[in-house]
Amino acid sequence: MNPSSRSTRVAPAGLAGLRPLLSELLDLKRVRTPDHPQGLSAQGFRRAWAALAAGVEPIRVALRETALALAAVRLGGMDAAVLHRAGLSSEAATNVLRRSLEAAAIPLDPRLRERLHAALAEPFGTEDASPPAFVEKLVRQPRAGATSPHGPRILMEPLESHADHCYAVAISAVLMAPLMEADPMLPFVAGLSHHLFSAELPDAGFAGEVLLGEELAPIVKRLTERALDCLDAAPAARVKASHGLLTHAETPEAQAFHAADVLDRVLEMDYHARVASFTLGQALEDLELVHEGPHQAYEQAVVKAAGVWP
Repeated sequence: MNPSSRSTRVAPAGLAGLRPLLSELLDLKRVRTPDHPQGLSAQGFRRAWAALAAGVEPIRVALRETALALAAVRLGGMDAAVLHRAGLSSEAATNVLRRSLEAAAIPLDPRLRERLHAALAEPFGTEDASPPAFVEKLVRQPRAGATSPHGPRILMEPLESHADHCYAVAISAVLMAPLMEADPMLPFVAGLSHHLFSAELPDAGFAGEVLLGEELAPIVKRLTERALDCLDAAPAARVKASHGLLTHAETPEAQAFHAADVLDRVLEMDYHARVASFTLGQALEDLELVHEGPHQAYEQAVVKAAGVWP
């Protein structure tokens, strides 16, 4: 079958197998450290844009950022810089990151796993580069929450930022690309850049889009172009090329982007639903909060004696 003739109504097989990992990646929005108080997703967004703006090939950025995000799924904020400060050599720190990557990447396409493994140890030399000016605006610009033209919005704290959303979509698109037989480069860049206009336009969600009506498209175009003016010609051209995916879902690359976009929106709501229904029993039984160790029996006795849990 010609990829361009695929039905947009049929989602690829294998998405259900990726869903738990996608949910874990989305949680990086909420993993904060003293080094990265706005979260690991925001920091990854900064790092990716600094590399793209410096002229690093987008596929290299896509693979390395995805590898680093997967390593963070298990290690959280223990990145290479932290491990170096803790006394590990560069080789030892990379080995720790690789073990974490391998643990998280089990559900992935084997060829993608190999590419991510290789990309993890391939720095760009842009660690001290500054991202474009619109990046910090997107880090500070919150998403609208759940909105409808027919009623009040539902705000769920902590609010994610547009940087959080864009980074999650970019990484998720890379992970899902093999399911669509898609090249991950364009979906990754589209994910990072599809809300450039939000650097200037506060988010009112779908309800706001409906009210803007025919004014919406010109505003989005104008503000996107304003953000692209911050980039050199070559990176700007790559972003513009990726935006061809935003208007259709007919090619494998467009399908990878749109699948990542919708799943991030829905799984973000799923996160809040799970938090709202979380119970102490899940913490103690499913997550083994009083975990195995030399003091487990005593700690369990303390919890029982205090009447916290039978």
